[in-house]
Amino acid sequence: MSGMAHRLLYRTPARLLSLLLASPLALVLLIHPAAMLDGQGGYSHPQLMLVMWGISAGFVHGVGFVPQWWGWRWLLGPLPAWLFCALGYAVLAHARLG
Repeated sequence: MSGMAHRLLYRTPARLLSLLLASPLALVLLIHPAAMLDGQGGYSHPQLMLVMWGISAGFVHGVGFVPQWWGWRWLLGPLPAWLFCALGYAVLAHARLG
């Protein structure tokens, strides 16, 4: 990642975005996991695994932790966090709309 992109993605507004995306999803999964059920009353485990990855990455990025190894930095960085949290909101909206 270039220096400019790294500086933009690890500033306070980007970190705040990660926390704001991850926190409600984490609360929904902890307090009312049935909200993520599909129309047949089941979960899509592969999708939920990606959503949980997004939540985890959102918290890691949001609190300001930057892993030293490039692989962890990529896996727990802001881009996977935002992408998979957006997937979580799409799953939640799909479950709510039927």
